[in-house]
Amino acid sequence: MKKELIAELDPKSPISEVFRTLRTNIQFMNTKGKLKTILVTSTFPGEGKSWVASNLAVTFAQAGKKVVIIDADMRKGRQYSIFGVSPIPGLSNYLSGIGIDEDEELDIVDFVQETEVDNLFIIPAGNIPPNPSELLISPQMVDLLDQLKELCDIVILDGTPNELVTDSLILARLVDSTVIVTASKETKKENLRRAITNIQNVGGKIAGVVVNKVPIAAKKYEQSYYYGSTEMKKAKNEMRNAMKKSNKQRLTSTENRNTNRTKNIEKRDNETRENKDRPDLENNIKIKKENNEATLERTNDILKQINEYLDKEKKNIE
Repeated sequence: MKKELIAELDPKSPISEVFRTLRTNIQFMNTKGKLKTILVTSTFPGEGKSWVASNLAVTFAQAGKKVVIIDADMRKGRQYSIFGVSPIPGLSNYLSGIGIDEDEELDIVDFVQETEVDNLFIIPAGNIPPNPSELLISPQMVDLLDQLKELCDIVILDGTPNELVTDSLILARLVDSTVIVTASKETKKENLRRAITNIQNVGGKIAGVVVNKVPIAAKKYEQSYYYGSTEMKKAKNEMRNAMKKSNKQRLTSTENRNTNRTKNIEKRDNETRENKDRPDLENNIKIKKENNEATLERTNDILKQINEYLDKEKKNIE
């Protein structure tokens, strides 16, 4: 298995998420459940057709679908090298019978190989035939797709670039839908427009166009939202700072409440102390008042005695 299978080797990467988005978009197109065969093609070689086809197949398999990927580029197929399987027997051997014993009955299962990815199987391109286009228009090709539809959930065909040969145009008539892979700043608009027109002219349906090789800066790549990205870390840090600020405010509020509670307690204690001391003060005033009254009464008695004594002396003199 090569590093090209990013969806399998690094399923948490942003690129893998892009392939899952592509899978989801195709599934939403399959509202009636009739989309089971998908052709992946391009305008010219080198636009990433085989890479997109293989990773798209992996994402379907990861979703629990039983998937078969067919390397339908019998001129220059490379899916066997991506998945690390034997290049033969393959599609050309099934369609032509080359390398198969005459007495042996053709069974599609004999041409299907397992991959290291769960639920994902592959039919490699096989031996390079002299007439690939003629093999694709044979009844055996139609029978092959019909059998695989019964055995699997999704069949993905890695076709040829349709600007060079007609193989993909033939397959576009047989499959349920076609995905065209283009390369950013490489694929010309007129070539893409011609490819779309040619597929539609033969009765093929187009699911959409995938733009590959889009240049992305390393900083922007790291800012992907998915799984441990810098944006996620930034959001976590902001959340952590907000929680710290909230906790600090809560602590300050608690301290203020405790301070106010302490002041209220001290105020109550002072009032209690004052209330407690007030009766003693009143008693002291009462005692002092009583002492003053006793002193005044004693003084009056003395004055009375003096007056009586003076009156008595006055009578004696007379």
